[in-house]
Amino acid sequence: MLFNVFSRFVFGVVLPTALVSGCSGTTTSADVRPPAPQVSVVTARAQDTPIFKEYAAQTFARDMVEVRGRVDGYIEQRLFQTGADVRAGQPLYVLDLRPYEGELQRAKGDLAQSTANQEFAEHQVGLLQAQADLAQAQANLVKAEMDVERLQPLVDQKAAPHQDLDNARAALQAVQAIVRAKQASVEQARLSTKAQIEATAGQVESSKANVLTTALNLEYATIRAPISGRIGDSLVQVGGLVTRASPQPLTTIVPLDVIWVRFKLSEAEYFEYKRQPQTLSSKRFLQLILSDDKPFPHEGRLEGTVNQIDSKTGTIELQATFPNPEGILLPGQFARVRMKAGDRSNVILIPQKAVQEMQGSQSVLTVSADNKVAAQPVVTGERIGENWVVLQGLKPGERVIVEGVQKAIPGTTVDPKPVGGQ
Repeated sequence: MLFNVFSRFVFGVVLPTALVSGCSGTTTSADVRPPAPQVSVVTARAQDTPIFKEYAAQTFARDMVEVRGRVDGYIEQRLFQTGADVRAGQPLYVLDLRPYEGELQRAKGDLAQSTANQEFAEHQVGLLQAQADLAQAQANLVKAEMDVERLQPLVDQKAAPHQDLDNARAALQAVQAIVRAKQASVEQARLSTKAQIEATAGQVESSKANVLTTALNLEYATIRAPISGRIGDSLVQVGGLVTRASPQPLTTIVPLDVIWVRFKLSEAEYFEYKRQPQTLSSKRFLQLILSDDKPFPHEGRLEGTVNQIDSKTGTIELQATFPNPEGILLPGQFARVRMKAGDRSNVILIPQKAVQEMQGSQSVLTVSADNKVAAQPVVTGERIGENWVVLQGLKPGERVIVEGVQKAIPGTTVDPKPVGGQ
């Protein structure tokens, strides 16, 4: 009974209030319009801009050197750390020096012996002896001639026996024969001495060459860096055998400053660049974009092209150099090369995010003077940083929606604001 009375009371109070409330309203929810969505726009303007193109690239070391041994021996010391920067001429390995030091001492001893032999030959002892014998024979010849001359008038006057004259003449003939023999001996000694001097001189030169060779071998037993650069891991450890004929190098050295970069152009791109006033043969400055999308801090320059088109890919390889004083770049890294392709005059640039792509066609959303949204097809060209070059579809002064594209529906009204409040 109490519940029924309370229900009637509540219903009697609430119902009139609801009726009054419903009758007193002057508008409905259907008559309330939401505010126009806010979008960010840029105004298309014609301008001159340089055109850059990007190409996949890879670094490489043009002058990489394999370090090899010039003599055989066991490694006693390794004097570098893997990955360190080394200078040309810096010692890298030391082999067992004792065999080469011994060979050098033996070669120096041979040189001393050869030098002594040469000095002995140059004194011409044999020739001097032969010349002395010849002089003695010539003196005897003079005496024999004088004996004949002295006896001849005495025999004619019969003051001396004829036998004495015959003996004197026979002695003269014997002495003449001895003189001729001694003259031949002198000539023979002269020729022999000359040959001996030349032979010993040749031995001296050969000994000098042997000393030089053994000294070089001793020097080669300390293996030095042939160039400056960054050294790799050692493929032969301390205690290992080094041989001149080994197909495996001891290590490698890569020069990093400068670093070389190769990339490829299609035939059409190649001819396009060749037609420009600044040809490919000139020094173009390039930018390198690393794999983390950050630009390399040093500019590079184009060095040239290879001498033929790759028939398999229809491309031609270009090579460039980049200063690399910090050694950041290593051979084999992948990157992108940005190269100036030319200049465009009086073109329109719009942000990339303003362009919508669907089924191979591109369009942008523009805002008219009365803030109405319209879809407008465009044709874009090169990409310049974060912008597209618009070749067709936009005119200077048109406003293009950059942010809030998802809220803008063609035919509706929007509240446009310049990007960045400009």
